[in-house]
Amino acid sequence: MEHAAHLPLATLSEEEELFRTMVREFAEEQIKPHVMEMDRAARIPQELIAQLFDLGVMGIEIPASYGGADASFFMSILAIEEFARIDPAVATCVDVQNTLVNNALVRWLNPDQKAQFFPRLATDTVGAYSLSESGSGSDAFAMQTRARLDGDTFVLNGQKMWTTNGAEAGVYLLFANADPDKGYKGVTAFMVERDMPGFSVGKKEDKLGIRASSTCELTLADVRVPRSQVVSEVGQGYKVAIETLNEGRIGIGAQMTGLAQGAFECALGYARERSQFGRAITDFQAIQFELAELATEIEAARLMVYNTARLKESGQPFAHSAAMTKFFCSQVGERVASRSLEIFGGVGFTKDYPAEKFYRDAKIGKIYEGTSNMQLKTIAANLLRS
Repeated sequence: MEHAAHLPLATLSEEEELFRTMVREFAEEQIKPHVMEMDRAARIPQELIAQLFDLGVMGIEIPASYGGADASFFMSILAIEEFARIDPAVATCVDVQNTLVNNALVRWLNPDQKAQFFPRLATDTVGAYSLSESGSGSDAFAMQTRARLDGDTFVLNGQKMWTTNGAEAGVYLLFANADPDKGYKGVTAFMVERDMPGFSVGKKEDKLGIRASSTCELTLADVRVPRSQVVSEVGQGYKVAIETLNEGRIGIGAQMTGLAQGAFECALGYARERSQFGRAITDFQAIQFELAELATEIEAARLMVYNTARLKESGQPFAHSAAMTKFFCSQVGERVASRSLEIFGGVGFTKDYPAEKFYRDAKIGKIYEGTSNMQLKTIAANLLRS
């Protein structure tokens, strides 16, 4: 019996390879020299965001007819991984734009809405995804933000927290409950625009890591959103959010894999140069084994990310794999960043070297878009249903 030949999982098509090379070169040349400056200032310069749009990485899945790259979800994952290798904060901005905002809108917007929002999101407007509130983190659908129908307009009131890209965004995929008596079945998704009266961007959080990526609170005081800017249907917000987060978790896996790769490469380069007892520390078996173990973990994480992204693209079930990927890769990111810092020794604890920033940036992987405990809950539930 003849068997079909299958390419290795990490083999990229010519188009994917060219795209990854383009992103890597841009990250090395345009982002790397400014990483620590952006971290200290806790902001991504507007000029760099404009460059990201010009590069085409802010509208990867948006159709070409709207000005997007008309490329694949997998290419979004490649871009996120490459940016995270240099600066996880920039990767976060690109990740939210593509795997949460654009990815959801490609699926859920109607043709008129796509014509309204896609040209902006593809060319010059940052998008944000706003689900969480101060009292609804892991229990996301316990939200208190309300949407009251008034004629052809919904009037939104409430406060959102932890909104990534909040400071830079011009449009927000925002969730509010239009019928609290129905519980989570009343949750509805809206396209909210920054210049709508009553909408304001508040405090930007002063964070441990990914500091250049903005995380903001949003306030809605009688914000009138046309019914035409409801995403999908009234009461379908739960479905929009859950299915989008499943895909977003692959993006977090790519972030953490890229971060681990960046931290590892810095540690490897330092170990080759650092001399102790008259020898490069790479001559010592302890360092050799440490490097070998970290490289193995990174490769395992990458294969999980690529496999889950390919599952998603092929239309196969992937939510279980996405939860596993997010859980495992966030562990790998934190562990590799920590152990890479230790290879630097004392200087790794200073801001003169990149190890401490990768270490700070890694922690968020276990928290946002579903904590590690929430991933374990999802994984266990799937196992026990089978």
